[in-house]
Amino acid sequence: MKRTKIAQLLAAEGPVPRVLVKGWVRTRRDSKEFSFLELNDGSCLGNIQAVVDAGIPGYDSVKEMGTGASVSVEGELVASPGKGQAWEIKATSVALIGASDQDTFPLQKKRHSDEFLRTIAHLRPRTNKFGALFRIRSELALAVHRYFQERGFFYLHSPLITGADCEGAGEMLRVTTLNPGQMLGPEGVKADFFGKEAFLTVSGQLSAEPFALALGDVYTFGPTFRAEPSDTARHAAEFWMVEPEMAFADLGDNMDLGEDLLKYCIKAVMDRRASDLELFAKWVDTGLSERLDKLVGEPFERISYTEAIDILSKAKKSFEYPVGWGKDIQTEHERYLAEEHFGKPVIVYDYPKDIKAFYMRQNDDGKTVGAMDVLVPRIGEIIGGSAREERLDRLQARIDELGLSCESYGWYLDTRRFGTAPHAGFGLGFERMVMLVTGVTNIRDVIAFPRTYKHLEF
Repeated sequence: MKRTKIAQLLAAEGPVPRVLVKGWVRTRRDSKEFSFLELNDGSCLGNIQAVVDAGIPGYDSVKEMGTGASVSVEGELVASPGKGQAWEIKATSVALIGASDQDTFPLQKKRHSDEFLRTIAHLRPRTNKFGALFRIRSELALAVHRYFQERGFFYLHSPLITGADCEGAGEMLRVTTLNPGQMLGPEGVKADFFGKEAFLTVSGQLSAEPFALALGDVYTFGPTFRAEPSDTARHAAEFWMVEPEMAFADLGDNMDLGEDLLKYCIKAVMDRRASDLELFAKWVDTGLSERLDKLVGEPFERISYTEAIDILSKAKKSFEYPVGWGKDIQTEHERYLAEEHFGKPVIVYDYPKDIKAFYMRQNDDGKTVGAMDVLVPRIGEIIGGSAREERLDRLQARIDELGLSCESYGWYLDTRRFGTAPHAGFGLGFERMVMLVTGVTNIRDVIAFPRTYKHLEF
């Protein structure tokens, strides 16, 4: 008999004479003549109860079906007389698939701290919270692809190994086949696998731009890496980015796309994973539902960097980092704007040229570039992007000004020599979007196996 998922059974419209369920035991209760098994198979937040009468095939193994054990139950789906559940399974046979040692299985208690669960990341998806979280993450990923595919974007698989530093910050993880002692000096670099320095990418943007200037609208969605020695709740060494790139688009188009994408993805989770989302609204962040309703229902605020600095300068609040024109806007400033001043997402645009990357389009004032950041409550920046500098002379001058190698970026400059066109794009931190949707405050809890500063396991 073919296995049926529990999510499908819980949504059944009537009894089913024969069903086969396979899953993991959450709880077991015994009496002299029967046992109750509470089963979950990961397909949804809900469990289904199986009533196992003494004497049916496999009943002798019920005593080994402790919490965490995997089992198979065949029987009839019937209306449940118990409260809080519409259906249960009246078992006709049971089988133990994989036992779980009750003396050592670490998920015996009802609730565990996030800190403890990070030490057993390989088991935490079996908890209600993390099972729900990773179903939501899956739904968000599907929504990202659906959003772009419905709008004619093409999905690009950008390389993970690169010789170019997109951000210019130098915080890149090196890729090498050499032992540490062999890496010294130019000869060591030449002896390496690629014959030159190689790194894990910090962004797919530079790869996406040439394809946007050929296919029109493209997006990348994959892992990116950063060797930033930061141990905060917002940073990880490996994280996922969604990076669209649009030809014949300007900064306004970019802001519209970023706002629309966020609203679409969050609405998808609200519509399709409501029960999972309810767990977070009840147990993690009681203000979550109201905040998400407001996010999808109201337009984002849009202000220039200069206006943002003016607001921050007049704020009756003590900031750790100083505020001033020409300084970067820090997380505490971003959150103040989104949470306290406006009470909703804010898009800040036209940043000072000197604090932004070389590829951003220079404005006519000579001081700012067409950059934009989307700031959301509780997170801060979730999207960062810009109109790209399509004018060859301006781009070349900026590369020279920053002391970068025109030779290394020769291929990039070719896109401006041959049929250049205005284009724009951004990067959306996928984990930050999962945090926004769930109310979870630590990035380590929204990645299956987090890679963070001084932490690499599994």
